[in-house]
Amino acid sequence: MSKVSIVYWSGTGNTAMMAGSIADGVAAAGGEAELITVDEASVDALKDASVIALGCPSMGAEQLEETQMEPFMCELDGVIAGKQIALFGSYGWGNQEWMRDWEDRIVADGATVVNGEGIAVNGTPGPDAEDELKALGQTLASL
Repeated sequence: MSKVSIVYWSGTGNTAMMAGSIADGVAAAGGEAELITVDEASVDALKDASVIALGCPSMGAEQLEETQMEPFMCELDGVIAGKQIALFGSYGWGNQEWMRDWEDRIVADGATVVNGEGIAVNGTPGPDAEDELKALGQTLASL
């Protein structure tokens, strides 16, 4: 079982709830999950991680949060090549362009997006989204 580092930024609590559901799935599969808010995250600590989940809601014009998450992503450039990365976040409008852009960015950095795409939830995660996120956590624990 893998140790999964779950790094996220949450403004309203929705993405934090998503991170918690992923951690629940990791634990249910017998793995260890570490929940880390992006302001407490260390790029150096993630260098040794084989499985990482990154979470951020859509902000502004469908982009990552720009004061903490975007700078953190810039620091990850060149560090995540060869790693398995899961992406997740919530949104309240738009067509999930921020998630597709984020997926493309991860692949361009040489990492693999787990399940081929991130999980985007409109608003507060309901039971179906929670189940999907827990299943993602179980997948991450098995990598």
